[in-house]
Amino acid sequence: RLSYRELNEQANRLAHALRKQGVLPDSRVGICVERGAEMVVGLLAILKAGGGYVPLDPAYPVERIAYMLQDSAPAAVLAQTATQDLLAGISVPVINLDQGTWQDESVSNPQVSGLTSAHL
Repeated sequence: RLSYRELNEQANRLAHALRKQGVLPDSRVGICVERGAEMVVGLLAILKAGGGYVPLDPAYPVERIAYMLQDSAPAAVLAQTATQDLLAGISVPVINLDQGTWQDESVSNPQVSGLTSAHL
C-alpha cells in the first residue's frame, strides 16, 4: 500500500532512471509486470518521463511478447523478477522494479523538454 506521496516519489525516481536510459517524448517503454502497486508506479513513471507505455501481459506466450517488443521497438522495458525470464534475449535495457538500482534517483519531478499538449 502506497500513499500518494510515496507513489509520486517512486514514480519520479523511476522516471529519472528511464530518462537516463534514453526515454524521450514519443519513446515507447514496455511494461511486463504483474498487477499491483509496481504496475501503477511503472505506468506513472513512463508518463512522467514523457514516454508511452506498451503493455506486455505476463500471461502472453513468450513468442507473442517477443513479437510485440520487436514491433514496438521500445527504448526500455520495465519488468519484475517474476517476469524477467519472459524477456530473455531482448536487446533493449530492462529495469527490474524489484531491484533497488533506480531507488537512488531524485524524488523531484522530472523536467521533460519537448513535451507539449500534443503528447496528452
